[in-house]
Amino acid sequence: MKTLLKVQSLKKYFPVYGGLLSRIKGFVKAVDDVSFEIKEGETLGLVGESGCGKTTVGRMTLRLLEPTSGKVFFEGTDIIGLKNKELEMIRPKMQIIFQDPYSSLNPRFTTERIIGEALSAHGLAKGNALQKKIESLMEKVGLSKIYMKRFPHEFSGGQRQRIGIARALALNPKYIVCDEPVSALDVSIQAQIINLLQSLQKEDNLSLLFISHDLNVVKHLSQRTAVMYLGKIVEVVPTKLLNTKAAHPYTQALLNSKPSLNPTDRRRPKPLQGDVPSPLNPPLGCHFHPRCPEVMERCKTEIPRHIKLEDGHFVNCHLYND
Repeated sequence: MKTLLKVQSLKKYFPVYGGLLSRIKGFVKAVDDVSFEIKEGETLGLVGESGCGKTTVGRMTLRLLEPTSGKVFFEGTDIIGLKNKELEMIRPKMQIIFQDPYSSLNPRFTTERIIGEALSAHGLAKGNALQKKIESLMEKVGLSKIYMKRFPHEFSGGQRQRIGIARALALNPKYIVCDEPVSALDVSIQAQIINLLQSLQKEDNLSLLFISHDLNVVKHLSQRTAVMYLGKIVEVVPTKLLNTKAAHPYTQALLNSKPSLNPTDRRRPKPLQGDVPSPLNPPLGCHFHPRCPEVMERCKTEIPRHIKLEDGHFVNCHLYND
């Protein structure tokens, strides 16, 4: 498959101000040297604890946030260096589905206006053609056209998320960032939205960056899984191998933290010790070493390199240096 999106050494440091003159006294290293790629028609799951930088990565790949450094290649073009007019030509191909299906919709806009706004702004449809396109998008995501004149507060959470998906699909994008799109929904509604995303991906050959902290959801939807910890990707693994061949101690800890669905399973996995370090002052060496059960002396001073274990499986850990 052809590579659609390629991220190289992406960093985002937020300045922290303090003192009488509000001078910069440090930086929060939200994303610290992240690299990955997504193929055409592929879903890459991005998982990790809250605050590890997942959403920041997703927004930088769309240039909703400007990176401190690094490159984002979309269809071979580095979008970080593009000017406004050049970027405007690429915008329709890249969209986002936000985490909160209510706050991401304008409460003063009807469904019709929310979905049709991008089409009107880019001059792609107007009049009857615009009306038919909106009806088609609503039908595609399982909403009746009789809801076109309703406002966001008149819908359930699942219906609002379907409106968000229809809005993201309006410009026929090739790449969509799904920023925890089901975390605020009931379990039954989660399944509906996930199945909808799967069917839409197959129909339109979409590439998805699916951000979540729920490994079960990611395993159901993605072909590969990238695991983040404190601003860094520590492992990329084919999702079908996630349960059996997870290599990094942090990935293993995430898997062990999932509750078992077997009522006879009496195992009590040992939870991770300690707290997540501050991204304002991350540990030297491997960021995970203060909590790692396999920690070695070199982990405390030396940053682990990117190691290939097998095709499509990479890990950043000193345990596999040899």
